[in-house]
Amino acid sequence: MLLPNRLFFEQVEQVLTEGEDVRIRMKGHSMRPLLRQERDTVVLRRCDVRRLRPGDVVLFRYRGQHILHRILRRDGAHFLLAGDGNYRLREQCTSDDIVARMVCVVRPSGRIVDCASRRWRIQSRLWLAVPEWVRRQLLRIMWHLRISR
Repeated sequence: MLLPNRLFFEQVEQVLTEGEDVRIRMKGHSMRPLLRQERDTVVLRRCDVRRLRPGDVVLFRYRGQHILHRILRRDGAHFLLAGDGNYRLREQCTSDDIVARMVCVVRPSGRIVDCASRRWRIQSRLWLAVPEWVRRQLLRIMWHLRISR
């Protein structure tokens, strides 16, 4: 059964409010190459926004939509976010807009990648340390080779 996004995310927020984790299958390409559309499932958990830091991936409300992106910078209650595969677009939100934090990724094989693990954090930092113009070229090559679709 397909639900309109608005109804789907209302239910997601309700389940999170009840203290349960939520699994969502990735849609879109903005978080590639670390997360891929239709391949990965992410597990989201309600979080204490005071503990969020750059590098964390969060679900947040932005202009009437729910988006899963990485925190780039934090200034008190204000956040700057972007997808790993976005080299131009940035979003801003406040603590009130953050719905949940991604706690792990479930790969198609069933392997669970803990977002607090050293390996995940290193992979994330390395990808973000690559200059934007190089990331753009790598993403283009991966797209043409069908690696990150």
